[in-house]
Amino acid sequence: MRELHSFGWYSKQLKEYLPKKAFRPDPKKLLGGAAYLLVTVAAMLSVILLPIPAPAALLLSIVIGMSFAGMGFLGHEILHGTIVKAPALRNFLGGLFFWPLCTGPRIWRKWHNMTHHVHTQHEEKDPDTWLTESKVKNSRLLRAMYRLPISVRAFFEFASQTVMFTLHSTRMFAAYIKEFNSKSAPALWMQLILPWVTWIGLLLLVGFTNWIFIYFIPLLIANGIVMAYISTNHRLNPQTEVNDPLANSLTVTVPKWVDVIHFNFSHHTEHHLFPTVNSKYYPLVKQKVKEFWPHLYHEMPMGKALIALWKTPRPYFNGNQLIDPTSGGQYGTLGNNLMGEEQPPEDDNKKAQ
Repeated sequence: MRELHSFGWYSKQLKEYLPKKAFRPDPKKLLGGAAYLLVTVAAMLSVILLPIPAPAALLLSIVIGMSFAGMGFLGHEILHGTIVKAPALRNFLGGLFFWPLCTGPRIWRKWHNMTHHVHTQHEEKDPDTWLTESKVKNSRLLRAMYRLPISVRAFFEFASQTVMFTLHSTRMFAAYIKEFNSKSAPALWMQLILPWVTWIGLLLLVGFTNWIFIYFIPLLIANGIVMAYISTNHRLNPQTEVNDPLANSLTVTVPKWVDVIHFNFSHHTEHHLFPTVNSKYYPLVKQKVKEFWPHLYHEMPMGKALIALWKTPRPYFNGNQLIDPTSGGQYGTLGNNLMGEEQPPEDDNKKAQ
């Protein structure tokens, strides 16, 4: 495996090619958030107040779910400080746009900004990296699950993505709440509980059927959209001791209009190189990375990445391989012959050394 470099090593070489305004907050993006809120409220009221048939209500559920996901991507940007800088306003707006997904802003910053971004794909330190073969062997439940055929496991893994982001957020709350001081605890608990109180209260207010269409189905859709990105961001990449975004992150390609409504979240390698840069400039970062390190950069159409996830098992083996614990079959990761990919020439590996 080639020598790895930290994200700072790359960003130091790339920073001079980005305009100064790329590093300034861009509050105009809040207009996109306002649009999502208006669409969400209008669709919800239409379901509640109008005598529309179930197919129309389901269509509005899809619209609401897509809006929930877009709001989550905006909340992600806000909490990286790329839209507003004032901490109180940043946390308020980040919490507002993460409200549908029931994720508190301060836990998110601790879990995502301060841990995942610092220790990306580290076997022990990244809370978002996937489990290893040794952890499967040490768990009776996991061993039983991995006796299922790989296609059956893949089906259940994909189905679980419709709830996984919200469940993982709750798990991260339990993991990190103890790292805050006692004075912070009440606010953190409120950030966890209030969204759930809101959505359960809405159930009591509008009735079960309406609630299914205006929140439950949209929540599943939003989780599915968000996790389609998160699963492909890193889970095809190797685990790494050094936080090298060109080794441990993947940029997926989607239609341009999807990039617009998702705030360029598809540009994930670029985001890990410059997490506090306005995402509007990620295509420029991408252009420069491909100029300097074309054979080290990982990029794949979203559909192809999801197919690769379906066809490969998830436990890691020796960091740069995936393994089926039942059959013992081993699969490569990105940069390590994932599904027969072309390997970087030796000369291009040396460019990053």
